[in-house]
Amino acid sequence: MSHVLIIAVLLIGPLRKKMMVTVSGLIGDRYGRVAKAIAGGITALTFPMWSLATALAFASCINAITGLDLMISVAITGVLLYVYLVSGGMWSVAFTQTTNFFVYMAMFAVLIYAFFVNPGIEGLRELAQARPDMFDPQAVGLQSILAWFGTFWINVLLAQAAFQMALSCKTAEEGRKGLFIAAGFNVIFIVMGVVVGLAAHHVLPDINRGLVAVPTYLMQNLPAPLVGIFSLGIWACALGWGAPCQFSGATSLGRDVGSALNPGATDEQLVRYTRWSLALLTCLMILFGFLRSEQTAWWNIFAWTARNGATFAPVVATLFWPVATRRGVVAALVAGFGGGLLWNHLGGWAVGSFYLNTHPVWVGMTANILAMTLVSLAEGNWEFAPAQDHRRIMSVLGGGMTVCFLGGVLLFSDWMYATGLLGMFLFLVILGLWLLSMAYIVPARRTSEVMSPA
Repeated sequence: MSHVLIIAVLLIGPLRKKMMVTVSGLIGDRYGRVAKAIAGGITALTFPMWSLATALAFASCINAITGLDLMISVAITGVLLYVYLVSGGMWSVAFTQTTNFFVYMAMFAVLIYAFFVNPGIEGLRELAQARPDMFDPQAVGLQSILAWFGTFWINVLLAQAAFQMALSCKTAEEGRKGLFIAAGFNVIFIVMGVVVGLAAHHVLPDINRGLVAVPTYLMQNLPAPLVGIFSLGIWACALGWGAPCQFSGATSLGRDVGSALNPGATDEQLVRYTRWSLALLTCLMILFGFLRSEQTAWWNIFAWTARNGATFAPVVATLFWPVATRRGVVAALVAGFGGGLLWNHLGGWAVGSFYLNTHPVWVGMTANILAMTLVSLAEGNWEFAPAQDHRRIMSVLGGGMTVCFLGGVLLFSDWMYATGLLGMFLFLVILGLWLLSMAYIVPARRTSEVMSPA
C-alpha cells in the first residue's frame, strides 16, 4: 500500500512526461540494444512469478471444489488467463476492472458472513489463547518484514505493471486517482486476508496450505452458491493482477527483447512477438507452479531479488546519473541478477533462512550498484564537480545515510548479524555512498562538449 501511494504522489507525472512503456525499454533507449535485451529478458522472466500468486489462489479453489489435482488446476488457470489476454489484450484488463470491483464486494460479503457463521469472534479468542504466535506481528521474522518493505520501496522506480495501468489513463490525475483507490482496496484485502486466514486455521488446523484451507473452510460452512461467489472473486483477483503481470512481462519480452534482437522489426512483427511471448510466459508460470506451489510469497520475493537486483541501478542512472556507461549498465544487470541467484543457491533456496543470515535481495542490489559504478568509473569519462541543484539533495541524503548506517554497522554488527539486518544496513551504506558519487561525479566537460552537438 505504501508502494502504491509513493508512486501516486511522486512518480505518475514525471513518468508520463517521459512516455515510459517498460522499464527495460527505458534502459535500452539510453544504454543500447544489449542492455535492452538483458533487461527485457530478466523482467519478462520475473512477471510470471508475480502472476503465480493469484493464479495459485484460483487453482486452489478449483482443487478444493472439484478435487482436481492442484497442478492440473494451475495449468487450467494459466490457459484461461492466456485466452483472456490473447482475446482482448490490455483492453480486456481495463474493461473488466470495473466489473471486478463489484465481484470483490460480493466476495467480501461472503467472507464476512462465513466468519460469523464459524468461528466468529469467540473462535478467534480461542485461537489467540491456543496459538498466540499467530497474533504476533513479528512472528514471521523481522528480516522477512524488512525484505518485503525494502523491496517494495525500492520497487517504486521499477513497478512496470503499475505504471502501465496508471499511465494508460487519459490524464495523470486519473491515473493518480486510480492508484489512491487501489491503496484503499489494499486495506480491505489486508484485513480480510488476515481474519479469514485465522478463521480457516481455527476450523481446519490440519491443512497447511492456506490457499487450499480457505475454500475448504468455506465449503464446510456455506451453501454452494456462496462458495461459487467467493471463487468468482478469486478469479477476479487473477484477472485484476495476474493478467496485467503476464501482459506486462510479454510486452518486455516481445517488444523490448524483440526489437533488440531485430532492430528493423515493424509494429506488426513486435505485436506478433508479444503474442508468442505471452504463450511462453504462460508455460513458465505453469512450470513455476509445478516447481514450488506451496510458497507463493517466496516467488514474489524471488522475483524482486532477480528483477530489482538487475534493473535498480540502471533505472536510477537513466534518470539521474549520466556518468553511467553501456558497459557499466550491462555489468550491473548481470552482476545483480547473478548475485541474487548465487545467494539463493548458497542458502539452499530456503524461504526464511539465508546464507550468512543475509537476505538475497540485499546482495543482488548491492552487486548491482557496485558493478555499474566501478565499471563506469573505470572508463574514465568523468570528473569531480561541486553539488548543484538536485545534486545537493543527493549529497545531503547520501552523506546522512552513509554516516548513520555505517555507524550502526560498526556499533551493532553482532546484533545486526543475529537478527538478519546486517545485509540490509550494508546495502544502505553502499546506497548512501552511491548517492554521494552521483552528487559529485559528473561527465567530463570534454566528453560533454564532444557529445553536445548530437
